[in-house]
Formats: sequence, C-alpha cells, structure tokens
Amino acid sequence: MTLDLISSARAFGGEQRVYRHASSSTGTPMEFSAFLPGQALRGEACPTLFYLSGLTCTWENVTTKGGYQRMAADCGLIVIAPDTSPRGGDVADDQAYDLGQGAGFYLNATESPWAPHFRMESYIAEELPSLLLDTLPVWDTAIGITGHSMGGHGALTLAMKHPELFRTVSAFSPIVNPITCPWGEKALTAYLGSDRAAWQHHDACALVQSRGWHSDILIDQGSADGFLDEQLRPWAFDEACRKAGVPLTLRMQGGYDHSYYFVSTFLADHLEWHAERLTG
Repeated sequence: MTLDLISSARAFGGEQRVYRHASSSTGTPMEFSAFLPGQALRGEACPTLFYLSGLTCTWENVTTKGGYQRMAADCGLIVIAPDTSPRGGDVADDQAYDLGQGAGFYLNATESPWAPHFRMESYIAEELPSLLLDTLPVWDTAIGITGHSMGGHGALTLAMKHPELFRTVSAFSPIVNPITCPWGEKALTAYLGSDRAAWQHHDACALVQSRGWHSDILIDQGSADGFLDEQLRPWAFDEACRKAGVPLTLRMQGGYDHSYYFVSTFLADHLEWHAERLTG
C-alpha cells in the first residue's frame, strides 16, 4: 500500500502534509493530514498522536484551525488527523448532517446500506497504524489518541478497545454515552441495528466499566456548550470512571462553547499531556 502526497508546507521546523491512499477497510480513497516535526524529517522515530474530528468535519478542520503545530514541533510529536468517514459517489449518505458521510462514528457498520464502506474502527485502529508504521517514522510503542465531540467518542472507545495500540487518551467535548443521547441513538440504530446490547461496545461509559483503562484520562468540556445537557453529559463518564477506578481529570472550562475556538485554546495542553506520558 502506498501513500500519495497531496500537499506539504513548512511549519515550525517541520512539515504539515496531506496524504491520500486507497483503503482496504473502507474500499474508498481516504485522506489524512500528518504533521511531522523536525526530528521525523531527519528520520528519527517520534511519538504519535491521532486526532479524530467531529460531525461534518474532515482532516482539514483541526489542521487549519487547531493551531497545534508549534506545540507538536516543541514536543517532537507526529500528529495524524484522519477523515471522519468514507466518501465518494458510491458511498451511502444521508441528507442529515449527523448520519452518513462526515458522520462515521468510528465503528464498523453492520447494517445496509452502510456496511460495505463504513468500517472506520478497522480503518483507524488497524489499517492506518499499519500504514503509518510502514511509511513514516512512527514510534510504535508511543501512540496516543484524542478527538472532539464525535471524535472524542471515537478516541475514548477505540482506546479502551485497543489498549495494545493506544497508550494515552484524551478528549474534547466527547459524546460519552451515545446509547442514551439523540446523536448516538440515531447513528447506532442506523449503523448497527436495533439490538441495544450491541451498542454497549461503542459506549465509553459502558466500556470503562467493562474493560477499564490502564492510565489516566483527560477531558476538557466547555460550560457554555449548546450540546452539553442533551448530547454530551460528561458527568456520566465521570461517574463511570469513579466506579471503575479509572483516574479522570474532567476540566469544565467556563464560558467556552463547542467550536474550534474552544478546541484551539486547550489543544496545546493536550499535546503536551500526551507527549509527557508517551515519552515518560
């Protein structure tokens, strides 16, 4: 499998790149952005952080709005931002923003018409890491994951299901209990069917109690987030972590909303937090 370099730009002594490749998981072309610090350009293996984006987003949102490149360069951290779903004319879609293309929910769909292409768990947790290890100077024992909103859901659930791959996990405004919120109930019904028992494998609150986590977790949540009470409810994950004995730092950030103004304010903190744990 080969990577096609779409673009590259110098930034803080490193390079911000965008790649495209043919995905065996989704059966479609997939794109992702990759920031390589100066150490990586010199061929040195570097710790790596995956950033998973939220509903309607692509790799471009955090890459252009996150402002993480300076901290990534300072920490010697590779940052990988994949797309949120498969895309293309023959890929199933929906007119609503919270289903279909741009709304993959980082799971492997089992229901028609989604099952043929919507295999984002396999893509993020299996195919993409393997591809990166073959092509970029990724330090294979130092990979972390974070994400925003739907991507925060993906970061938490994929980390707990694949602890052999992901050593650290954090999130911004994550959907922590999708089996009980409108976004989650809609997506899980469409992608996985009506068997709610199957949904438990994609719910961070359920997973932390059934599987636990080997380290601490960091979550930032804006107190002025318009989705806080109906969709996000981080206090449910806080309670689940306490019951499971998993150390969670939940930082309620006063006055911040759900936007990239919020994410960009605290993203450097998360990069530094991951770098300390991945290299410690």
